Amino acid sequence: MGILSHEPAIENLKVSVHDSSLVFPSFQVDETKSLFFSNIDQVLNFHVQTLHFFPPHPDFSPEAVVDRLKNGLQKVMVEYEFLAGRVKPDQEIGRLEVQYKPYGAGFVVATSELSLDEIGDLVYPNPAFMQLIIPGLSKFDDNPLCVLQVTSFKCGGFCLGVSTNHALFDGMSFKVFLQNLGSQAFDDKPFHLIPCHDRRLLAARSPPQVTFEHPELLKQPEGAENATVFDCNKEELDFKIFRLSSDDINRMKETAKLTETKPNTKLTGFNLITAHVWRCKALSRDVENNRERESVVLYAVDIKPRMNPPLPVSYCGNAVLSAYAAAKCWELEDEPLAKLVERISEGAARITDEYARSAIDWGEIYRGFPNGEFLISSWWRLGFDEVEYPWGKPKYSCPVVYRRSDIILLFPDIGGATSQGVNVLVALPPKEMIKFQSLFSKLLE
Repeated sequence: MGILSHEPAIENLKVSVHDSSLVFPSFQVDETKSLFFSNIDQVLNFHVQTLHFFPPHPDFSPEAVVDRLKNGLQKVMVEYEFLAGRVKPDQEIGRLEVQYKPYGAGFVVATSELSLDEIGDLVYPNPAFMQLIIPGLSKFDDNPLCVLQVTSFKCGGFCLGVSTNHALFDGMSFKVFLQNLGSQAFDDKPFHLIPCHDRRLLAARSPPQVTFEHPELLKQPEGAENATVFDCNKEELDFKIFRLSSDDINRMKETAKLTETKPNTKLTGFNLITAHVWRCKALSRDVENNRERESVVLYAVDIKPRMNPPLPVSYCGNAVLSAYAAAKCWELEDEPLAKLVERISEGAARITDEYARSAIDWGEIYRGFPNGEFLISSWWRLGFDEVEYPWGKPKYSCPVVYRRSDIILLFPDIGGATSQGVNVLVALPPKEMIKFQSLFSKLLE
């Protein structure tokens, strides 16, 4: 295990924007159409930014890359027509949807005075990385659903920054979008996978049938249309990255095997890491030593294969729900790791077709948000750095990180899923971070 806590040496990437424009479909948009949002999509009306770093390529100058990506974005709209539209409430009930309009997607060209090597460790979420996409967003005042920013470095390498409305894609459907964008940057490649846009596959039933209690969901208070369960307090936070190697994860698995668990318990890398992080986070927060306090961890589960019938792998939209596991602090402290993994595994197994339908119907009635002490958001196995472009695969791909104490992120190392290691990104108040760091190391021994 290693800990990376240094502040980045480079605090300004010296980015200059040279051009910003809108990319329009090459065909006539049917302005009578709209894209339905499921109740999962409805609460995700905010942008998510990702960065994809590429080394220099002898056959593709930054200018050639810009031309191919801009052309690829236009070509990909054949299958993602909604990218040119805008999110608006419908006129009858005020439900959010994408109205198909020829307003365009954003495209920005920028340069940095630095080289990729001068930026330093790409894994460390440098706040300056926001310069690789945020300037692009600021160039448009009507909130495009998709903005691409290509920033070239003086070494000839470049970064593709992508900002998309989260209501459009979950992590897996966003990877399909990137694969299709990459394919259309070639001269003659077909689409990687034709997306399925039938989001009514996850529409609420009529009438809604809430058949479970759903403690993982919190009703939206009356008059609080923009309420969110995760706090955005401007508290002082320490920030550290805890690196777990494949050997660390294997040792955790061997330790867990020594404890008898229920037959269907899955000792996966994700479940092991989630259980370990959950214990450290809950016990580091418990400054008053209240062993009876209950801690709830949330984590995303892909519901596509759990539905009856299963959703297609090409489903475009948000097909994830928050699973949860709950335990009192004394249980988190005293129980062996395997028993916590058992709770994590049971939380995921809880999400059957009927449970997912019930959660979606719950959203139709109450419109609420995930409800837990914190969320573990995993980008570990999404594989954005596996996407093939004419100039090769990214050296590294990552989201733009906003430091929050209620969200812990799992990132791959450089090399992606093939590296087997994982980075745990944690932001906590200073006193909690000291205890978290001590527990993280001690409980791995």
